Amino acid sequence: MNMQNTRHTADATTVEEGLAIQEEQAKFDSTAATEVAMQNTLLTPRFYTTDFDELDAIDVSPVREDWDKLIAQMVSDPNKGHFKKNADWDKVDWDGMEPALRKEFIDFLISSCTAEFSGCVLYKEMKRRGKNKDITQLFQLMARDEARHAGFINDALREAGVAVNLGFLTQSKKYTYFRPKFIYYATYLSEKIGYARYITIFRHLQEHPEHRFHPIFKWFEEWCNDEFSHGEAFALLMKTDPKLTSGTNVLWIKFFLTAVFATMHVRDHQRPVFHAALGVDPDAYGHEVFVKTSALTKQIFPITLDIDNPRWAAGLKRLQQANADLDNARQSKGVGAMARRMSAQARAATAFVGLFTIPVKKHRVPDSTRMVPAY
Repeated sequence: MNMQNTRHTADATTVEEGLAIQEEQAKFDSTAATEVAMQNTLLTPRFYTTDFDELDAIDVSPVREDWDKLIAQMVSDPNKGHFKKNADWDKVDWDGMEPALRKEFIDFLISSCTAEFSGCVLYKEMKRRGKNKDITQLFQLMARDEARHAGFINDALREAGVAVNLGFLTQSKKYTYFRPKFIYYATYLSEKIGYARYITIFRHLQEHPEHRFHPIFKWFEEWCNDEFSHGEAFALLMKTDPKLTSGTNVLWIKFFLTAVFATMHVRDHQRPVFHAALGVDPDAYGHEVFVKTSALTKQIFPITLDIDNPRWAAGLKRLQQANADLDNARQSKGVGAMARRMSAQARAATAFVGLFTIPVKKHRVPDSTRMVPAY
Protein backbone atom coordinates (compact mmCIF):
# COMPACT_ATOMS: atom_id res chain seq x y z
CA MET A 1 0.00 0.00 0.00
CA ASN A 2 1.39 3.40 -0.97
CA MET A 3 0.62 6.02 1.66
CA GLN A 4 3.13 8.59 0.40
CA ASN A 5 0.53 10.91 -1.10
CA THR A 6 -1.83 10.89 1.87
CA ARG A 7 -1.83 13.11 4.92
CA HIS A 8 0.44 11.93 7.71
CA THR A 9 0.11 12.08 11.50
CA ALA A 10 3.69 13.41 11.73
CA ASP A 11 2.55 16.69 10.17
CA ALA A 12 -0.60 17.10 12.27
CA THR A 13 -0.48 20.18 14.50
CA THR A 14 -3.36 19.13 16.78
CA VAL A 15 -4.50 15.84 18.23
CA GLU A 16 -7.83 16.19 16.41
CA GLU A 17 -6.08 16.36 13.06
CA GLY A 18 -3.87 13.41 13.95
CA LEU A 19 -6.84 11.26 14.97
CA ALA A 20 -8.75 12.18 11.81
CA ILE A 21 -5.83 10.88 9.75
CA GLN A 22 -5.86 7.67 11.79
CA GLU A 23 -9.55 7.25 11.01
CA GLU A 24 -8.80 7.53 7.29
CA GLN A 25 -6.29 4.70 7.58
CA ALA A 26 -8.38 2.46 9.88
CA LYS A 27 -9.83 0.47 6.96
CA PHE A 28 -6.36 -0.99 6.43
CA ASP A 29 -5.95 -2.11 10.02
CA SER A 30 -5.82 -5.66 11.32
CA THR A 31 -8.49 -7.30 13.43
CA ALA A 32 -5.90 -9.57 15.07
CA ALA A 33 -3.67 -6.67 16.12
CA THR A 34 -6.64 -4.73 17.46
CA GLU A 35 -7.74 -7.76 19.50
CA VAL A 36 -4.27 -7.93 21.08
CA ALA A 37 -4.46 -4.21 21.91
CA MET A 38 -7.92 -4.74 23.44
CA GLN A 39 -6.59 -7.16 26.09
CA ASN A 40 -6.70 -6.02 29.72
CA THR A 41 -4.18 -7.77 31.97
CA LEU A 42 -1.73 -6.66 34.63
CA LEU A 43 0.99 -6.44 31.97
CA THR A 44 -0.88 -4.82 29.06
CA PRO A 45 -1.33 -1.04 28.59
CA ARG A 46 -4.65 0.27 29.88
CA PHE A 47 -6.89 3.23 29.10
CA TYR A 48 -7.53 5.58 32.02
CA THR A 49 -10.10 8.12 33.08
CA THR A 50 -10.03 10.43 36.08
CA ASP A 51 -11.63 13.39 37.89
CA PHE A 52 -11.15 15.99 35.17
CA ASP A 53 -12.67 18.76 37.30
CA GLU A 54 -9.93 18.28 39.89
CA LEU A 55 -7.30 18.45 37.16
CA ASP A 56 -8.89 21.58 35.76
CA ALA A 57 -8.64 23.29 39.16
CA ILE A 58 -4.83 23.11 39.29
CA ASP A 59 -3.09 26.46 39.80
CA VAL A 60 0.39 26.43 38.25
CA SER A 61 1.38 29.77 39.82
CA PRO A 62 3.92 28.13 42.21
CA VAL A 63 5.85 26.77 39.20
CA ARG A 64 5.03 29.50 36.68
CA GLU A 65 8.59 30.23 35.55
CA ASP A 66 9.45 26.60 34.83
CA TRP A 67 5.97 25.98 33.43
CA ASP A 68 6.20 28.77 30.84
CA LYS A 69 9.62 27.54 29.69
CA LEU A 70 8.35 24.00 29.22
CA ILE A 71 5.20 25.11 27.38
CA ALA A 72 7.25 27.37 25.09
CA GLN A 73 9.50 24.44 24.23
CA MET A 74 6.52 22.21 23.43
CA VAL A 75 4.76 24.93 21.40
CA SER A 76 7.90 25.33 19.26
CA ASP A 77 7.17 21.74 18.16
CA PRO A 78 10.72 20.56 17.34
CA ASN A 79 9.51 17.15 16.18
CA LYS A 80 6.83 18.29 13.72
CA GLY A 81 7.15 16.20 10.57
CA HIS A 82 9.71 13.88 12.12
CA PHE A 83 7.68 10.74 12.79
CA LYS A 84 7.30 9.41 9.28
CA LYS A 85 9.34 7.29 6.92
CA ASN A 86 12.11 8.94 4.90
CA ALA A 87 15.30 7.89 3.12
CA ASP A 88 16.67 6.48 6.41
CA TRP A 89 13.83 3.94 6.54
CA ASP A 90 15.49 0.74 5.38
CA LYS A 91 13.44 -1.95 3.64
CA VAL A 92 12.30 -4.57 6.15
CA ASP A 93 12.22 -8.23 5.11
CA TRP A 94 9.27 -9.25 7.23
CA ASP A 95 8.87 -12.56 5.38
CA GLY A 96 12.51 -13.44 5.99
CA MET A 97 12.47 -12.44 9.67
CA GLU A 98 12.90 -15.32 12.10
CA PRO A 99 9.33 -16.29 13.14
CA ALA A 100 9.89 -16.00 16.91
CA LEU A 101 11.50 -12.58 16.47
CA ARG A 102 8.70 -11.43 14.19
CA LYS A 103 6.10 -12.51 16.77
CA GLU A 104 7.83 -10.81 19.72
CA PHE A 105 8.64 -7.65 17.76
CA ILE A 106 5.06 -7.26 16.55
CA ASP A 107 3.90 -7.78 20.15
CA PHE A 108 6.34 -5.04 21.23
CA LEU A 109 5.03 -2.65 18.56
CA ILE A 110 1.37 -3.33 19.37
CA SER A 111 2.01 -2.83 23.09
CA SER A 112 3.94 0.39 22.41
CA CYS A 113 1.26 1.69 20.06
CA THR A 114 -1.47 0.97 22.63
CA ALA A 115 0.50 2.65 25.42
CA GLU A 116 1.13 5.78 23.33
CA PHE A 117 -2.51 5.97 22.30
CA SER A 118 -3.64 5.45 25.89
CA GLY A 119 -1.86 8.68 26.80
CA CYS A 120 -3.33 10.41 23.77
CA VAL A 121 -6.90 9.47 24.76
CA LEU A 122 -6.45 10.61 28.38
CA TYR A 123 -4.76 13.89 27.44
CA LYS A 124 -7.30 14.68 24.70
CA GLU A 125 -10.18 14.15 27.10
CA MET A 126 -8.67 16.58 29.61
CA LYS A 127 -8.19 19.14 26.85
CA ARG A 128 -11.83 18.67 25.77
CA ARG A 129 -13.36 18.93 29.23
CA GLY A 130 -11.23 21.61 30.84
CA LYS A 131 -11.49 25.39 30.96
CA ASN A 132 -8.16 26.12 32.67
CA LYS A 133 -6.02 27.52 29.83
CA ASP A 134 -2.74 26.36 31.35
CA ILE A 135 -3.91 22.80 31.81
CA THR A 136 -5.82 22.42 28.54
CA GLN A 137 -2.89 23.80 26.54
CA LEU A 138 -0.51 21.32 28.13
CA PHE A 139 -2.76 18.35 27.53
CA GLN A 140 -3.45 19.40 23.94
CA LEU A 141 0.31 19.49 23.27
CA MET A 142 0.93 16.12 24.91
CA ALA A 143 -2.00 14.52 23.08
CA ARG A 144 -0.59 15.85 19.79
CA ASP A 145 2.73 14.14 20.48
CA GLU A 146 1.22 10.82 21.54
CA ALA A 147 -1.04 10.71 18.46
CA ARG A 148 2.05 11.11 16.28
CA HIS A 149 3.89 8.33 18.10
CA ALA A 150 0.95 5.93 17.83
CA GLY A 151 0.49 6.75 14.14
CA PHE A 152 4.16 6.17 13.42
CA ILE A 153 4.15 2.76 15.11
CA ASN A 154 1.05 1.82 13.15
CA ASP A 155 2.91 2.72 9.95
CA ALA A 156 5.60 0.22 10.94
CA LEU A 157 3.00 -2.42 11.76
CA ARG A 158 1.25 -2.01 8.40
CA GLU A 159 4.42 -3.12 6.64
CA ALA A 160 4.05 -6.42 8.50
CA GLY A 161 0.45 -6.70 7.35
CA VAL A 162 -1.08 -5.74 10.71
CA ALA A 163 -2.09 -2.53 12.47
CA VAL A 164 -4.23 -1.38 15.39
CA ASN A 165 -7.59 0.29 14.75
CA LEU A 166 -7.10 3.14 17.20
CA GLY A 167 -10.57 4.59 16.70
CA PHE A 168 -12.09 1.24 17.66
CA LEU A 169 -9.92 1.14 20.80
CA THR A 170 -11.21 4.56 21.84
CA GLN A 171 -14.79 3.37 21.69
CA SER A 172 -14.44 -0.21 22.89
CA LYS A 173 -11.49 -0.70 25.25
CA LYS A 174 -12.27 -0.83 28.96
CA TYR A 175 -11.33 2.31 30.90
CA THR A 176 -9.83 2.20 34.41
CA TYR A 177 -10.62 5.05 36.82
CA PHE A 178 -7.66 6.51 38.71
CA ARG A 179 -7.74 9.43 41.09
CA PRO A 180 -5.73 12.38 39.70
CA LYS A 181 -2.80 11.83 42.06
CA PHE A 182 -2.52 8.22 40.90
CA ILE A 183 -2.60 9.45 37.30
CA TYR A 184 0.30 11.77 38.18
CA TYR A 185 2.41 9.03 39.75
CA ALA A 186 1.69 6.38 37.12
CA THR A 187 1.93 8.62 34.07
CA TYR A 188 4.99 10.49 35.29
CA LEU A 189 6.77 7.18 35.81
CA SER A 190 5.53 5.81 32.49
CA GLU A 191 6.94 8.84 30.64
CA LYS A 192 10.27 8.84 32.49
CA ILE A 193 10.87 5.10 32.28
CA GLY A 194 9.83 5.30 28.63
CA TYR A 195 12.55 7.89 28.08
CA ALA A 196 15.10 5.73 29.90
CA ARG A 197 14.15 2.62 27.91
CA TYR A 198 14.21 4.25 24.49
CA ILE A 199 17.40 6.23 25.01
CA THR A 200 19.20 3.16 26.39
CA ILE A 201 18.28 1.15 23.29
CA PHE A 202 19.11 4.08 21.00
CA ARG A 203 22.61 4.57 22.50
CA HIS A 204 23.27 0.83 22.44
CA LEU A 205 22.39 0.62 18.74
CA GLN A 206 24.53 3.65 17.97
CA GLU A 207 27.47 1.61 19.24
CA HIS A 208 26.25 -1.68 17.72
CA PRO A 209 24.37 -0.86 14.48
CA GLU A 210 24.67 -4.51 13.43
CA HIS A 211 21.86 -5.24 15.93
CA ARG A 212 19.48 -2.64 14.46
CA PHE A 213 17.18 -5.14 12.77
CA HIS A 214 14.44 -2.55 12.08
CA PRO A 215 14.67 1.14 11.09
CA ILE A 216 12.18 2.38 13.70
CA PHE A 217 14.99 2.36 16.28
CA LYS A 218 16.64 5.27 14.42
CA TRP A 219 13.73 7.48 15.53
CA PHE A 220 14.04 6.62 19.24
CA GLU A 221 16.07 9.69 20.29
CA GLU A 222 13.45 12.27 19.29
CA TRP A 223 10.73 9.94 20.49
CA CYS A 224 12.19 9.62 23.96
CA ASN A 225 12.76 13.38 24.16
CA ASP A 226 8.98 13.82 23.80
CA GLU A 227 8.55 11.32 26.62
CA PHE A 228 11.02 13.31 28.70
CA SER A 229 9.08 16.56 28.20
CA HIS A 230 5.81 14.91 29.18
CA GLY A 231 7.42 13.62 32.36
CA GLU A 232 8.62 17.14 33.11
CA ALA A 233 5.04 18.37 32.83
CA PHE A 234 3.76 15.86 35.37
CA ALA A 235 6.64 16.70 37.72
CA LEU A 236 5.52 20.34 37.62
CA LEU A 237 1.88 19.36 38.20
CA MET A 238 2.95 17.46 41.33
CA LYS A 239 5.14 20.38 42.41
CA THR A 240 2.06 22.63 42.62
CA ASP A 241 0.86 20.68 45.68
CA PRO A 242 3.54 19.61 48.23
CA LYS A 243 1.11 17.16 49.82
CA LEU A 244 1.37 14.94 46.73
CA THR A 245 4.99 14.06 47.52
CA SER A 246 4.93 13.97 51.31
CA GLY A 247 3.30 12.16 54.23
CA THR A 248 1.35 8.99 53.48
CA ASN A 249 1.53 9.74 49.75
CA VAL A 250 5.18 8.66 49.86
CA LEU A 251 3.88 5.12 50.34
CA TRP A 252 1.84 5.48 47.17
CA ILE A 253 4.94 6.73 45.37
CA LYS A 254 6.80 3.66 46.60
CA PHE A 255 3.97 1.42 45.42
CA PHE A 256 3.93 2.89 41.91
CA LEU A 257 7.71 2.80 41.63
CA THR A 258 7.72 -0.87 42.60
CA ALA A 259 4.80 -1.73 40.31
CA VAL A 260 6.18 0.07 37.25
CA PHE A 261 9.69 -1.36 37.65
CA ALA A 262 8.41 -4.88 38.33
CA THR A 263 6.00 -4.78 35.39
CA MET A 264 8.78 -3.72 33.04
CA HIS A 265 11.02 -6.54 34.26
CA VAL A 266 8.38 -9.23 33.79
CA ARG A 267 7.24 -7.89 30.42
CA ASP A 268 10.79 -7.70 29.05
CA HIS A 269 11.48 -11.30 30.02
CA GLN A 270 8.49 -12.32 27.92
CA ARG A 271 10.45 -11.25 24.82
CA PRO A 272 13.80 -13.10 25.00
CA VAL A 273 14.27 -13.42 21.22
CA PHE A 274 13.57 -9.70 20.70
CA HIS A 275 16.21 -8.70 23.24
CA ALA A 276 18.70 -11.25 21.88
CA ALA A 277 18.29 -9.75 18.41
CA LEU A 278 19.06 -6.31 19.88
CA GLY A 279 22.15 -7.75 21.55
CA VAL A 280 20.75 -6.84 24.95
CA ASP A 281 20.67 -8.88 28.16
CA PRO A 282 17.25 -8.16 29.74
CA ASP A 283 18.62 -8.16 33.30
CA ALA A 284 21.52 -5.79 32.58
CA TYR A 285 19.33 -3.61 30.37
CA GLY A 286 16.60 -3.49 32.99
CA HIS A 287 19.02 -2.52 35.74
CA GLU A 288 20.44 0.30 33.59
CA VAL A 289 16.93 1.59 32.92
CA PHE A 290 16.13 1.45 36.65
CA VAL A 291 19.31 3.40 37.46
CA LYS A 292 18.47 6.12 34.94
CA THR A 293 14.82 6.34 35.96
CA SER A 294 15.75 6.53 39.65
CA ALA A 295 18.15 9.40 38.93
CA LEU A 296 15.46 11.25 36.98
CA THR A 297 12.72 10.80 39.58
CA LYS A 298 14.84 12.49 42.24
CA GLN A 299 13.61 15.74 40.69
CA ILE A 300 10.21 15.32 42.39
CA PHE A 301 10.03 12.09 44.44
CA PRO A 302 11.68 12.16 47.91
CA ILE A 303 12.60 8.46 47.68
CA THR A 304 14.17 5.99 45.27
CA LEU A 305 14.04 2.21 45.38
CA ASP A 306 17.12 0.36 46.60
CA ILE A 307 17.68 -1.55 43.38
CA ASP A 308 21.15 -2.63 44.58
CA ASN A 309 19.71 -4.48 47.56
CA PRO A 310 20.19 -8.26 47.03
CA ARG A 311 16.49 -8.73 47.80
CA TRP A 312 15.58 -6.66 44.73
CA ALA A 313 17.10 -8.90 42.03
CA ALA A 314 16.00 -12.04 43.88
CA GLY A 315 12.45 -10.72 44.22
CA LEU A 316 12.25 -9.83 40.52
CA LYS A 317 13.40 -13.32 39.61
CA ARG A 318 10.71 -14.89 41.81
CA LEU A 319 8.07 -12.61 40.32
CA GLN A 320 9.19 -13.43 36.79
CA GLN A 321 9.08 -17.18 37.47
CA ALA A 322 5.65 -16.96 39.07
CA ASN A 323 4.35 -15.04 36.05
CA ALA A 324 5.83 -17.62 33.66
CA ASP A 325 4.21 -20.43 35.65
CA LEU A 326 0.90 -18.55 35.60
CA ASP A 327 1.05 -18.21 31.81
CA ASN A 328 1.74 -21.93 31.47
CA ALA A 329 -1.12 -22.83 33.80
CA ARG A 330 -3.52 -20.65 31.81
CA GLN A 331 -2.85 -22.81 28.75
CA SER A 332 -4.39 -25.82 30.50
CA LYS A 333 -7.81 -26.67 31.90
CA GLY A 334 -9.05 -28.69 34.82
CA VAL A 335 -8.64 -28.76 38.58
CA GLY A 336 -4.88 -29.23 38.39
CA ALA A 337 -4.46 -26.19 36.15
CA MET A 338 -6.64 -24.12 38.48
CA ALA A 339 -4.49 -25.13 41.44
CA ARG A 340 -1.32 -24.19 39.55
CA ARG A 341 -2.84 -20.81 38.64
CA MET A 342 -3.75 -20.08 42.25
CA SER A 343 -0.29 -21.12 43.42
CA ALA A 344 1.41 -18.92 40.82
CA GLN A 345 -0.79 -15.95 41.69
CA ALA A 346 -0.01 -16.37 45.39
CA ARG A 347 3.73 -16.57 44.68
CA ALA A 348 3.55 -13.51 42.46
CA ALA A 349 1.76 -11.54 45.18
CA THR A 350 4.28 -12.68 47.79
CA ALA A 351 7.18 -11.69 45.53
CA PHE A 352 5.69 -8.24 44.96
CA VAL A 353 5.18 -7.71 48.70
CA GLY A 354 8.81 -8.69 49.21
CA LEU A 355 9.91 -6.05 46.70
CA PHE A 356 7.63 -3.42 48.21
CA THR A 357 8.96 -3.96 51.74
CA ILE A 358 12.61 -3.33 50.79
CA PRO A 359 13.68 -0.11 52.60
CA VAL A 360 13.94 2.90 50.29
CA LYS A 361 16.63 5.54 49.87
CA LYS A 362 15.66 9.06 50.90
CA HIS A 363 16.96 12.38 49.58
CA ARG A 364 16.11 16.07 49.47
CA VAL A 365 14.04 17.17 46.46
CA PRO A 366 15.59 20.17 44.63
CA ASP A 367 13.80 23.52 44.61
CA SER A 368 13.40 23.46 40.82
CA THR A 369 12.23 20.28 39.10
CA ARG A 370 13.28 21.23 35.58
CA MET A 371 15.71 18.89 33.87
CA VAL A 372 16.94 18.35 30.33
CA PRO A 373 17.68 15.01 28.65
CA ALA A 374 21.09 13.93 29.89
CA TYR A 375 21.59 10.47 28.39
